[in-house]
Amino acid sequence: MTIDGHVAAGFEAVREAFAANFAEQGDVGAAVAVYRDGRPVVDLWGGLADPRTGRPWQRDTLQLVYSVTKGVLATLAHLLAQRGELDLDAPVARYWPEFAAAGKGEIPVRWLLTHQAGLAAIDTPVPLADALTWQPMVDALAAQTPNWTPGTAHGYHGRTFGWLVGEVLRRVTGRTVGELLALEIAEPLAADFHIGLPESERSRVSRLVFGPEVDFTAIPDAQIPDGLRDLVAALRDPNSLSNRAFAVTDPDKVDFNDPAVQAAEIPSSNGIGTARGLARIYAALIGEVDGVRLFTPETRTAATAEQVSGTDLVIQLPGRVATGYMLPTETIPFGGPSAFGHPGRGGSLAFADPETGIAFAYVTNYILEGAPDLRARNLCTAVWDSLG
Repeated sequence: MTIDGHVAAGFEAVREAFAANFAEQGDVGAAVAVYRDGRPVVDLWGGLADPRTGRPWQRDTLQLVYSVTKGVLATLAHLLAQRGELDLDAPVARYWPEFAAAGKGEIPVRWLLTHQAGLAAIDTPVPLADALTWQPMVDALAAQTPNWTPGTAHGYHGRTFGWLVGEVLRRVTGRTVGELLALEIAEPLAADFHIGLPESERSRVSRLVFGPEVDFTAIPDAQIPDGLRDLVAALRDPNSLSNRAFAVTDPDKVDFNDPAVQAAEIPSSNGIGTARGLARIYAALIGEVDGVRLFTPETRTAATAEQVSGTDLVIQLPGRVATGYMLPTETIPFGGPSAFGHPGRGGSLAFADPETGIAFAYVTNYILEGAPDLRARNLCTAVWDSLG
């Protein structure tokens, strides 16, 4: 296995951990990037972008990162709030009048970002081909009655988050999420990240490879760990909120290798970019990167303050949620107390830690679900070890 790229002196442990992920954890193709105080200290890549053809992972290989995209979308919302164009505590209906249907007139924008709006699932799934065109999905969400009383609990809006927050941004600016991302973040920072992949970039995208799934529903009750009992019970019920939240399209199993899916804008799930691009974005949230700073210190403090915590109604596990970002827990210990970011389905992770000045991103095309996944954790541990 050849590992390409570089590490700054003192960060050699990250290269070792990255190589070990291939040798011991099954990684197929991956990249990791770390910035410290706005400067790159780790930029590594290796493996195969497409094991079917043998295409190697290169410096500019793009990776779909699933829910890591949510953190980038939240950043766009906070940039608009920072300029006074969006009031996070105003009713969603101020910007999107149709959203007031079914008793939702008082739900604030903030609750969309904190997963408190009660719109994790919809009663009638939208045909996937229609959902990819945007409007049918946001119309369905505007008409939907909340799944629970908004503001009384939080439940991961795994699929709907992107359409909900994205439509507010579109109503405010007149631009799609992909256009806003390019204008506000990607171009100023020279950050290689896209929501709605341009055809011109298609040849650089890796192919997702799916590892063996663990079927928790088939595990005998006596073998289910106590902390997973509620989740397993929910997964066994086809009508549970846990299942319905990920079945908002028909069919519910979306092929994220499909060029049509990658070209559409699904801002909860289909961001595509490099680890370097993601690390640059997070570095610019806590400091300056080549003369560009996205957040003021006041915006960053407000955006990353804990809003809700406790058991999530959808994933049935403890969580800590800021305004659009996830905060570290024992399950996902990605940084110190001040860290914020977002994991993605199957292994990818991006975050920043203002106390250490670290911005981190790991992207992978080997998607693990259910099985223990130590890859990002091992890399984070190596970063902390490098810091002493």
